[in-house]
Amino acid sequence: MKSSKFAAVAAAAGLSLACAVVLADGGKGRESPGRFEITITNLTRTQSFTPILAAAHTRRVALFELGKPAGEGLALLAESGDTALLASELASSGQVGPSVATSGLLAPGQSITLQVAASPRFDQLSLAAMLIPTNDSFMALDSLDLPWDRAVRVRLVPAYDSGSEPNDERCPNIPGPVCGGAGGSPGVGGEGYVHISGGIHGIGDLAPSRYDWRNPVAKVVVRRVD
Repeated sequence: MKSSKFAAVAAAAGLSLACAVVLADGGKGRESPGRFEITITNLTRTQSFTPILAAAHTRRVALFELGKPAGEGLALLAESGDTALLASELASSGQVGPSVATSGLLAPGQSITLQVAASPRFDQLSLAAMLIPTNDSFMALDSLDLPWDRAVRVRLVPAYDSGSEPNDERCPNIPGPVCGGAGGSPGVGGEGYVHISGGIHGIGDLAPSRYDWRNPVAKVVVRRVD
């Protein structure tokens, strides 16, 4: 695993979208806190999502940066489905509002809805969950500009690989009801950087005909509810 850190991201596209939202509602929606409803649908055929961690945050925070090493909390989530360390890291950054985590598994074809509190300062949304059975693949929405204008945001999101564990596809190294193996793998390196997941190739105990997928793996719908 890699040392814990957060990437500072200021994407020009995100800034442009934020400006568009402010113009759409005259800026009024950003003057006070709000609550946002997030519905996540599992679009895969046989992969389940572990508990989903979601939080609103400032533009100075990102869950990950493609091509860069995963933080320790994200690596643990991607390898074991454990959200606690990532939630703690986010909270200690001082750049994130209260996080919310679901419980249990989200099965293929199922949806779950949760609510996140946001504010004029915490106006970005991120969420993540592990895909099982995989070594360290996860689905994530990173730094979505929240719809303060009450428009509905719909995003189709892919699966990523944290790069923190080898993709050996062996059940002893994969947690969950299919494999029942271990979760985190401290001290065992993978590719070393976050990238788009390559799926299941049948090199270990998992048949690609059953457990492989094609992106996107999830649909996320976000709307303001207060």
